[in-house]
Amino acid sequence: MTITEKIKQAITALKAGQLIIVADDANREAEGDLVGFGSFASPENVNFMTQHARGLLCAPIGREIAKKLDLLPMVTHNTERYGTAFTVSVDHKTTSTGISAFDRAKTIQALAAADSQATDFERPGHIFPLIAEDDGVLKRRGHTEAAIDLTRIAKVTPVAYICEIMKADGHMARYQNLQQLAKDWDLPLITIEEITAYRQLLQTNTQASPVTEQVEVKLPTAQGDFKLRLYTEADGTEDLVLIKGEPWQVKAPFVRVHSECLTGEVFESHRCDCGEQLDKAMAMIEEQGAGAIIYLRQEGRGIGLLNKLKAYALQEQGLDTYEANERLGFAPDARDYSVAAEILDQLGLSKIQLLTNNPDKIKALEAHGIEVVKRIPLETTVYAENYGYLTTKKNKFHHQLVL
Repeated sequence: MTITEKIKQAITALKAGQLIIVADDANREAEGDLVGFGSFASPENVNFMTQHARGLLCAPIGREIAKKLDLLPMVTHNTERYGTAFTVSVDHKTTSTGISAFDRAKTIQALAAADSQATDFERPGHIFPLIAEDDGVLKRRGHTEAAIDLTRIAKVTPVAYICEIMKADGHMARYQNLQQLAKDWDLPLITIEEITAYRQLLQTNTQASPVTEQVEVKLPTAQGDFKLRLYTEADGTEDLVLIKGEPWQVKAPFVRVHSECLTGEVFESHRCDCGEQLDKAMAMIEEQGAGAIIYLRQEGRGIGLLNKLKAYALQEQGLDTYEANERLGFAPDARDYSVAAEILDQLGLSKIQLLTNNPDKIKALEAHGIEVVKRIPLETTVYAENYGYLTTKKNKFHHQLVL
């Protein structure tokens, strides 16, 4: 398994609320930690850590979280051998004693919650936040930085929870022990060395080119005949471009930047408007005779299929799509349009007419040098099942919709 595949496997597990093992460098502490994402902390995982890992349960956080929650260093002069940046310990104000697995999970979740404030936490407490260096493992090769680097790769709130793994006899588990424990516990095992190599690979590839064209084929469709190109991002993500005619010969061609939606496009779900938007965009571009659709693999506004379905489950309990994403620990919209801008640049499309209802998409593309000379509305059928979803789009995401 390649380093990229191992990191992706670990990220998938973490975003599903599972734990992974991260091993330290042999010439450093040579230890391993159980690691989870703070947004998905659960009493079961906290209990597993305390029973099986046996070390000190801490919560790595990004510097921006420390600033937001007023989490100050535990000591003025840090003399710890590896410079671990402990802050004052905390408990969430709604906990009881703060020490139970349930209380500690609640505190960790609150550290990652978008609406948490400094006054929501009592000091001292039973969770020990650790501030990660801004440049992560490229600056400091510790478990704190490794955990926060993984959150940033996964595009979730930069809060994690970790616990050192000790053997039953009280000695620290070393790499051979960790390999066996990974098998016994059925958890992914990665190393800080691999996270470092992955980040360096991303950095190198991004400096060269964020996306690379791989192949182009003909694609006859119900809406007309197109060409289909596949591009790969630095991390291996595969994006698609549907091209009609020669849009680079047009002054400002029709362009749609569309994020993947399996439920709406394959199963024609009425919970959203994605499938109909894609079909309508293809038909409109076919009618124009030239244009392009950038198809980004950003399922569920960037949170992935599993978490999108978890968001659906929360919506069935009364939350809207904005609130559900936040409850899961994500930004309401975690999508990134820099790759779309790079693809448009490679296609020679610097001026476009954008098929969208989303003003933020226009701002994002323009911030990356693409001139949107006109917005073309892309409204679809309003169903009883998606009326609330579309209303939330209009009221909270500021989409320009007529309902």
